[in-house]
Amino acid sequence: MKISILIPCHNEEKSIAYCVGACLGQSRQPDQILVVDDGSTDESAKILAEFGDKIEVVRIPYASGNKSYAQEFGLHFITGDIFVATDGDSFLDKDFLKIVEADFLAQPELAAVSGYVRSLKNNWLTACREMDYLVGQDLFKAAQSSMNFLFVIPGCAGAFRTAIFKQYVKFDHDTLTEDLDFTYKLHFNRQKIQFNPKVISWTQDPFTVRSYANQMRRWYGGGWQNLLKHFRLVRRPINALELSFIYIEGLFFSLTLFLFPLVSFASIKYFFAPYFVFIILLGCWSAAKRKRFDLLLYSPGYIVMIFINAWVFLEQFIKVILLRQENFIWFKPERAKLR
Repeated sequence: MKISILIPCHNEEKSIAYCVGACLGQSRQPDQILVVDDGSTDESAKILAEFGDKIEVVRIPYASGNKSYAQEFGLHFITGDIFVATDGDSFLDKDFLKIVEADFLAQPELAAVSGYVRSLKNNWLTACREMDYLVGQDLFKAAQSSMNFLFVIPGCAGAFRTAIFKQYVKFDHDTLTEDLDFTYKLHFNRQKIQFNPKVISWTQDPFTVRSYANQMRRWYGGGWQNLLKHFRLVRRPINALELSFIYIEGLFFSLTLFLFPLVSFASIKYFFAPYFVFIILLGCWSAAKRKRFDLLLYSPGYIVMIFINAWVFLEQFIKVILLRQENFIWFKPERAKLR
């Protein structure tokens, strides 16, 4: 079995060397590392050139503005039976390929493996994101996997059987979240997807509120776009149940956060006091699980993050669902230098 790694790269001078270095340092060496330089204007090309023939680099002379264009371009050069999709601002755990290979060898019918995303430590906001990843993956994603309807294969931590991907997944470039689009298409064609929490990718989450809000606009906007595009998936009852929990419950919760104080300001304490206790307990669990005291220390900030999420969720619902506005261009958030 040959395994390729596909890395779209646009102005990733702060992280691309570390990303490629992690690929080269895999316990199971990749057969191909392909980087698609998507019109970078910084030092990315120079940094990539320093790796010589250890990697392959193909360049798009202009910035496409959407990661799926770079992935589509790079897929033409992929030689592996399996290809791993990751990002230039992320890096793979050293056993990523070893575990992925074992999964695909053990299950010839397996189409894709969804990995586990960890947030790199930076500040209170990234600590809150790590808490959110714990809830989203250890609880929700595990439940989704048991229901045989995994919501999304992360763009920085996914592995695909190349032949199946080329057969069933077409690049439409009509959503902001290509990873969700890929996942829905595999589900529609009844392809098997497995979630493996041991397949880990470390990613840089935004560390400023503005960058974080913009990233959530991309995620939530793309989520609503894909729901419209793949609404036929709700014909299967279990899918309808899961998507209802995500989108209908999400709308109800988001509206409650902002409308509750207007309905009865005096009773805010009855809503937020229990929720604050829940957040502290979540911080304790996260700190124990990750062996990171800062997760407990920053856990009150999780409430701020929840309000940002709720605001953007409602905003994108209005723009995408009610106003039917189209937006396929997203802006990369600010990144720190990986060392």
